[in-house]
Amino acid sequence: MKNPMKSEKINHSAKWSPESWTTKPAKHLPVYNDPDELTAVTEILKNYPPLVFAGEARKLKRNIAKAAAGEAFLLQAGDCAESFAEFHPNNIRDTFRVILQMAIVMTFASGMPIIKLGRIAGQFAKPRSEDSETRNGVTLSSYKGDIINGIEFTKESRRPDPKRIIQAYNQSAATLNLVRAFAQGGYADLHHVSRWTLDFVRGNPLDERYQELTQRLEQALAFMLAAGITSENSPQIREADFFTSHESLLLPYEQALTRVDSTTGDWYDVSAHFLWIGDRTRQPDGAHVEFLRGVKNPIGVKCGPNLSTDGLLQLLDILNPENDPGRITLISRMGHGKVGEDLPKFIRTVKKEGRIVTWSCDPMHGNTQASSTGYKTREFGNILTEVKNFFAIHHAEGTHAGGVHLELTGQNVTECTGGSCKITEDKLSERYNTHCDPRLNASQALELAFLIADELHTNYKRRRDLAEDELTTEG
Repeated sequence: MKNPMKSEKINHSAKWSPESWTTKPAKHLPVYNDPDELTAVTEILKNYPPLVFAGEARKLKRNIAKAAAGEAFLLQAGDCAESFAEFHPNNIRDTFRVILQMAIVMTFASGMPIIKLGRIAGQFAKPRSEDSETRNGVTLSSYKGDIINGIEFTKESRRPDPKRIIQAYNQSAATLNLVRAFAQGGYADLHHVSRWTLDFVRGNPLDERYQELTQRLEQALAFMLAAGITSENSPQIREADFFTSHESLLLPYEQALTRVDSTTGDWYDVSAHFLWIGDRTRQPDGAHVEFLRGVKNPIGVKCGPNLSTDGLLQLLDILNPENDPGRITLISRMGHGKVGEDLPKFIRTVKKEGRIVTWSCDPMHGNTQASSTGYKTREFGNILTEVKNFFAIHHAEGTHAGGVHLELTGQNVTECTGGSCKITEDKLSERYNTHCDPRLNASQALELAFLIADELHTNYKRRRDLAEDELTTEG
């Protein structure tokens, strides 16, 4: 695999192919001891069935285009890093139903569709700040996700192993199969909404608020039944569109799952419906940008404080030269203390240039900190603050707050401090199970959903009042 340290010039119009990324500098890719073994694995993977289909990716893109126009809202959520050890149907189910709960809360408040996009069925690779770590005088490769190496601190476990790629594919296929069954097989039926609460959330004040909402929903469903609208004749009541996403990091895996769509002749990465470029791998002349510029999936770009406005426009030129709605989601990850300074300049630049993007807020990564007890954590109050500021800034700029990007789990973890469950730093060790970054538990996720719902409701009222004023003026 070619991997030059730098390219002399970025050629936006150069011919693209699934392997053209190999001519570009690539950051955060593992170095395999046996390149021939990696090639053998990817050749096998090229003959495996797609995990998703191009038509599904196009449907998601159309939905995200609505979020860009303020007519929908994107809820992208799921595990920080999926693992082989925690692979269990109950874990998949619990994460799925937390996302459903959040979507219901937001839908009722906003009166608009909520796009459900999971960080699931493929989120196995993670970039790390350092390539190695040292413990007790022993230095080994950093853990970079189960698709690359193991979390155990041993030489054998930390060695990048190509065979893990096949295991990750198989787990993704099984996860996606179960998620499709949940979404289409009746589990997502709105008549079951009151059953979605996880046991450890029961008794929480948020549970009472959620149950009040479900009662209102049941009344609405009873009215619809009387009007002849049922689960049998209206699939929207019993089914949910649920899409998958992950960071496009391990490019040999992504290349092996990139196929030509028979109906359009376009290339799609069929490992997920939606892929994103991380804050560490969005170099305009880099391998990850080169790979994603050629696939037609909707894609995200993480935007941290160290991204310049010129750099952002350059990325948009490369990734979306036709300014296609729904193609690009810009995921800001500033931190609660910097979002007010950095986000407005990005919004103004994009707006001035007439670029069509969907704005999403990642309030997780910019708010990571070390606790006094040595655990990496995130303070729930800081997460809330960044989300509130995200909405306020878009309102001030006259643009649409289009979505959120969250790391969460349906498990009863103690990884983020604060929230109505009152997790303190001394409680982090009780159930700190993450393989990488701290995640919201179901209680904290639901609390955040109600905050977002309040913001969406406020925006809904503004839109309604504005529409009424325009009608009055015209009259």
